[in-house]
Amino acid sequence: METAQQNMEAITSTDFNFEGQKNVYHGKVRDVYNVNDDLMVMIVSDRISAFDVVLPEGIPYKGQVLNQLAAKFLKETEDIVPNWVISTPDPNVTIGHNCEPYKVEMVIRGYLTGHAWRTYKSGERMLCGVQMPDGMKEHQKFAEPILTPSTKADFGEHDEDISREEILSRGIVAEDEYVKLEKYTRAIFQRGTEIAAEQGLILVDTKYEFGKKEGKIYLIDEIHTPDSSRYFYSEGYQERQDNDEQQKQLSKEFVREWLMAGGFHGKEGQQVPEMTAEFVSSVTDRYIELFEKVSGETFNKDTSGDVMGRIDKNVSAFLKEYYS
Repeated sequence: METAQQNMEAITSTDFNFEGQKNVYHGKVRDVYNVNDDLMVMIVSDRISAFDVVLPEGIPYKGQVLNQLAAKFLKETEDIVPNWVISTPDPNVTIGHNCEPYKVEMVIRGYLTGHAWRTYKSGERMLCGVQMPDGMKEHQKFAEPILTPSTKADFGEHDEDISREEILSRGIVAEDEYVKLEKYTRAIFQRGTEIAAEQGLILVDTKYEFGKKEGKIYLIDEIHTPDSSRYFYSEGYQERQDNDEQQKQLSKEFVREWLMAGGFHGKEGQQVPEMTAEFVSSVTDRYIELFEKVSGETFNKDTSGDVMGRIDKNVSAFLKEYYS
């Protein structure tokens, strides 16, 4: 079988110099170019992170999957809250408003899974100031989704859980604005849940980021992608719960599980297991599976070659027209 690597090399770094470029921020996955302090050119690379660590190998087509899914779901939620997107001129690129980001990520969880379960399993019942009831099982649905925000860390640092009370007491976000972020988060999650259900999926948990420009709040970054969200298959969910079986899920959790099985939990001194070509190809396949399952559309790999030249050409053409 032809592997993803034979089709395209993974984009693991970028170094463009666009007209009007002021600076560039290299995040864990995205490289964000500031143009004229007005626009952000976000290039979604094929880097992959887990436990807030960027892994040594890129995943071909992952950036294209993330960028195109995010564009789709931002479009489908723009009636709830305005978002930062102006154009997606390239499979790996989104260009939009340069917003000042809030220093918190709005994490919302509908099920006791992942980080919430690991916390619960340790005996803790409080997560980000939210009380979780006793007697729950892994992957069980909460009576209603819980908000468990985290601080937005700089590159190389770990995001940290934080409570609503601490966000307000430390003045990280003004209370009237934070109330709006909570409202938007719940509404977008509800919409995402409905969209997922139409595709036979359960939106388990996700995170949203918001920013502000000229006094207006925007939804920024990406939404409802496998890097920011977790999905279960609806079919057989209850049966698996009743039988104490693991849920069939589409998310990045399988990468975390692979790392943990290899003795890596993101702690200092630990070594990432070898990422073989077969493993990398399997991760590409999982991302494409999620794209097609979540979107209901066929994923078309861009195999035009010279990806960097393509991105440079498409972004430069947009900027020229935008500022003409």
